[in-house]
Amino acid sequence: MNAARHRIPPTPLSRELVGALRELGRTRRLLVALDFDGTLAPEVDSPEQARALPEAREAVLQLLGMPNTRVALVSGRALGSLIEVADLPDSVLLVGSHGIELRLDDPGDSVGLDTTELEQVEVLGEVLGDVADAIDQVWLEEKPAGFALHTRMATEENSRLAHLVALTEAQAEIENLTVRRGKNVLEFAVRSTTKGEAVEHLRRYTGADAVFYAGDDVTDEDAFAALHSHDLGVKSGEGETEAAYRVGGPEEIALVLTTLATFRSGDVHEQ
Repeated sequence: MNAARHRIPPTPLSRELVGALRELGRTRRLLVALDFDGTLAPEVDSPEQARALPEAREAVLQLLGMPNTRVALVSGRALGSLIEVADLPDSVLLVGSHGIELRLDDPGDSVGLDTTELEQVEVLGEVLGDVADAIDQVWLEEKPAGFALHTRMATEENSRLAHLVALTEAQAEIENLTVRRGKNVLEFAVRSTTKGEAVEHLRRYTGADAVFYAGDDVTDEDAFAALHSHDLGVKSGEGETEAAYRVGGPEEIALVLTTLATFRSGDVHEQ
């Protein structure tokens, strides 16, 4: 093996992180699981406009083409939205709505709500719709098992008000409602799943010997907490985290993935 093939150019990544990526690159069967918004893609005011940074997308494609390597996106987005903004080959495994929706190698996996859950979703839509209609720059996104109340464009005061009213009224109408707080978004679901459960499902499905996970939001902490000692988690951006490493944002995540792809090349993982 030519060592020069794995030489990394000068990088702002810490020596410890580069070393961890080098070691992970030797894993025989590797799962690379990634959040999308705030991780591969910079955050934008209009979710439908989000796109992965070109460098991040190129690194994902490199990893996707390597043997014994699976790539998955694990997002809070509805699956249809994730497919549209990610614009990646069908061989990428997709998890939408925090694990409620799946697109694996067999596209038959999907969410199926029972009659009670469907009725709860209808009530939830009415309650949250009234909140969104009453407060400026607050809007509602439909999800397969609930809704996301977006407040990114609202003032800080209106955002707090929308969250308070939505929480109070939704929980008064529906028992055992799952609520997730994200960046400028409050998500309500009548079925409970987490990104941690999604990562464990993907680990079993792919038969991975190790998992790399990168994410930026509060909901990604469930995924970081599900990682094992031989896995590697990288937090994108600020905030408390269970991840072992942190970088500044999507630009650095792109560099992390490029570095991992460089170490992974040259059949290192088949030794």
